[in-house]
Amino acid sequence: MPSMKRSPRNSVSDRPSAWRLLLRRQRRLLRPAGWVAAGSVVVLLGVVVFHSAAPHSSGTLSTMREKLGTMTAASGLRVTDIVIEGRANTPEPLLWSAIGVKKGDPILGFSLEETRANIERIPWVEKATIERRLPGTVVINLQERRPFAIWQNQGAFVLVDRAGQVVANQNVASFRHLPWIVGQGAPVAAAVLLDALRDRPALAEKVSACVRVGERRWNLRMKNGTDVMLPEGHETAALDRLVQLQQDHAVLDRPLQAIDLRLPDRMVFRPKPEAKDGAIVPPVPPGTTPPAVPVLAKKPT
Repeated sequence: MPSMKRSPRNSVSDRPSAWRLLLRRQRRLLRPAGWVAAGSVVVLLGVVVFHSAAPHSSGTLSTMREKLGTMTAASGLRVTDIVIEGRANTPEPLLWSAIGVKKGDPILGFSLEETRANIERIPWVEKATIERRLPGTVVINLQERRPFAIWQNQGAFVLVDRAGQVVANQNVASFRHLPWIVGQGAPVAAAVLLDALRDRPALAEKVSACVRVGERRWNLRMKNGTDVMLPEGHETAALDRLVQLQQDHAVLDRPLQAIDLRLPDRMVFRPKPEAKDGAIVPPVPPGTTPPAVPVLAKKPT
């Protein structure tokens, strides 16, 4: 068989033509330019989206965000669905007004942080989180304040949460099962007393209202009209004494105007002025002054 001769690898015939060399050189030059252009777009998007979280964006950034929203909306990035999670008591008209976004709006044309801040100004809302799910969904999650008590102050009734924050002043009657607290400073101080009463349900069911006195201590207005005067800072111990008194002597079933438990080593009982002759009441030490009786409005029903 005739043998075949191979040309050396680096022969002139293996070298690319001048045209191919030119094309390769141009591709090398174009490739970095393409990456730079793509990177610039990504950086621009990142800057606008990042600054959309700033609650006090400058006019320039707001304009950039609006322009970006308009440009991307033409590509289909519009709000098609708004999902609200966790809403139970927040009024819908207030919520939609705070959101300020509707279906069809550019999904990149609004600030997440500004919208969140607007929603959290609603008294019912303790915390809100908002996220975009491209191409068209906005998800809003609400953490609402939980009504803890009904607060009567200067004749008005409002709902307050455990921290004392006012939640609502409308539709209070729907929460009439909640404890009733009265007086200046009552909301921020009520949690300790109300928790102690919940731990003593037999006593709690006899309480009509908890009245804050001088922003220092509490009186319990019982359902039979008796006022129980509790010491400042020692409510739990006084409640235990009252439970024991009720078990031993049924003091809360007697015609008493007041039971004074402010001193740890003694107690004072004051009968109602209209108590009938012969009514059995605990003795009242001479020289005691009748306790102040606050005026309570009728609880919402």
